[in-house]
Amino acid sequence: MGRGSGSDRRSAGRRCKMAAAALTGVVGPVVLRGPGVWGRSRMRFGLTAYRRFSSGSAYPNIPLSSPLPGVPKPVFATVDGQEKFETKVTTLENGLRVASQNKFGQFCTVGVLINSGSRHEAKYVGGIAHFLEKLAFSSTARFGSKDEILLTLEKHGGICDCQTSRDTTMYAVSADTKGLDTVVGLLADVVLQPKLSDEEIDMTRMAVQFELEDLNMRPDPEPLLTEMIHEAAYRENTVGLHRFCPTENIPKIDRKVLHSYLRNYYTPDRMVLAGVGIEHEQLVECARKYLLGINPVWSSGQAKDVDRSVAQYTGGIIKIERDMSDVSLGPTPIPELTHIMIGLESCSFLEEDFIPFAVLNMMMGGGGSFSAGGPGKGMFTRLYLNVLNRHHWMYNATSYHHSYEDTGLLCIHASADPRQVREMVEIITREFILMGGAVGEVELERAKTQLMSMLMMNLESRPVIFEDVGRQVLATNSRKLPHELCALIRNVKSDDIKRVATKMLRGKPAVAALGDLTDLPTYEHIEAALASKDGRLPRMYRLFR
Repeated sequence: MGRGSGSDRRSAGRRCKMAAAALTGVVGPVVLRGPGVWGRSRMRFGLTAYRRFSSGSAYPNIPLSSPLPGVPKPVFATVDGQEKFETKVTTLENGLRVASQNKFGQFCTVGVLINSGSRHEAKYVGGIAHFLEKLAFSSTARFGSKDEILLTLEKHGGICDCQTSRDTTMYAVSADTKGLDTVVGLLADVVLQPKLSDEEIDMTRMAVQFELEDLNMRPDPEPLLTEMIHEAAYRENTVGLHRFCPTENIPKIDRKVLHSYLRNYYTPDRMVLAGVGIEHEQLVECARKYLLGINPVWSSGQAKDVDRSVAQYTGGIIKIERDMSDVSLGPTPIPELTHIMIGLESCSFLEEDFIPFAVLNMMMGGGGSFSAGGPGKGMFTRLYLNVLNRHHWMYNATSYHHSYEDTGLLCIHASADPRQVREMVEIITREFILMGGAVGEVELERAKTQLMSMLMMNLESRPVIFEDVGRQVLATNSRKLPHELCALIRNVKSDDIKRVATKMLRGKPAVAALGDLTDLPTYEHIEAALASKDGRLPRMYRLFR
């Protein structure tokens, strides 16, 4: 095929330009020629030819380091000392606390935190907090359905969420700050005026049933093991009560049961309205408007049956024998594993030793052997260096620290092949014993730096600041600021780590075991290993092998 003459190509180009002009609905191009900054002609079509565009020719010979003439001087946000960072707290006449934290931006996060959770269900059917989490943001006195609530929030670019834990229930909304009045009114309605219709409760029963089935089927056993270790550590009291609704209790929970619980625990003196990214006076005004003098749907009155029990650590073991060979099938199946979690009582987040325990937990660290940044990729925590890097057959070794207003639990979760369970348990008990030994200055400084870094990075997120403000004010009526926490972390010495670890090792262990438990050592042997000097399990002698 020939290339064609130059005149043919030029005529074809003109036809393409005319076609383009026809598609844009513009008749004929207007060519502007002038001494543009690039010294070339520029083409504009139709009305667009008369628009002014910014270019370097508007301010000739002005360097980028100098301000442009005639342009208003920019006004930047300024902070005068630490007082601008302080969390403001106001207590209303009915006992409700209003807490706010300033943060620049177009959006805010506002929510209600309630001193209510599964630990308060000792005198009730277990699973109420789980039900309330699923029922949140459903129909209320003002809103006919969940869809109406979501549409209302959408007008302000908002999203909503509800989370329950063992000791706290949290209703939260993130939206444009201009919609603050609407958001607080909606939150008040959701918390104090829920309809709890029969249809919604039936739907919640199905949602809870599905979640329980999913919990037992998922490849990641950490949520189930956390539930088990709490049951073992605090047998049948406070934080040891079921966080997830037991299957047998699903049909027992109805509107009457829920109202009976709400009457005692959803009271103003047990609530905090927290906000981040809004003015404190504006939030207090909204709180007075929507949360002061409002009668809840379950009728007001003094709470008569509030559980004020203090957590009683018992120690013990919870075992679930289960075939784990087919939990994750597919092209890359997870091998059959046995999961063990061993824990010891630490301290509450109100005690001074909470910070040394947090540093100790960071120093232990750990994770999965096949995770991003696994062994050999710069991980320097003890569970990486001493466990995962030395024992290739260990699938996971991770430290966790759960802390509450009256107790705490430091635990290590480990996973391995069922045939190596005994050896895995001994490795973990040895690591617990080594916590009470010498602490190197380098690893201590690294753990403190990691903890401060994690704290500051997390607090860059507005929802995280909101939860931190709400939880601290709910527990202590005030909030420790990040720079105060960092100062406490810097003051932790190696003697503090050794002291809290030695104190922790005097207690009885809590053990949770899941999978093939044929070779699991007895609870008494695990207890003896943690009471020994080297963490070794007692030797077992068999006549027949």
